[in-house]
Amino acid sequence: MNIRMEAIGTTLVVKPEGEIDQSCAAELRSDIDREIHRCHIKNLILDFGGVTFMDSSGIGLIIGRYKQLKALGGKTIIIRPQPQVDKILELSGLKKLVECG
Repeated sequence: MNIRMEAIGTTLVVKPEGEIDQSCAAELRSDIDREIHRCHIKNLILDFGGVTFMDSSGIGLIIGRYKQLKALGGKTIIIRPQPQVDKILELSGLKKLVECG
């Protein structure tokens, strides 16, 4: 998995590429959390344009960041999900919690 991150003010844009599964979710989670604390982030944009697959560990990653940023008064947004990932977001109910576009 390749991950690009960019902090813009209090917003962190994360662009993972490849699969978000059990083998990489913990590393992705710690990378995002480190940037949230280091840059005083309140909003998170997950650009899933390059994500080809996501399992339940990816769902857990999203829910955890959503709760963390909501407690700070911020938002989590998912943009450009691929059709197979969008279906997982829909079936898991994440689209009811997290803004998707």
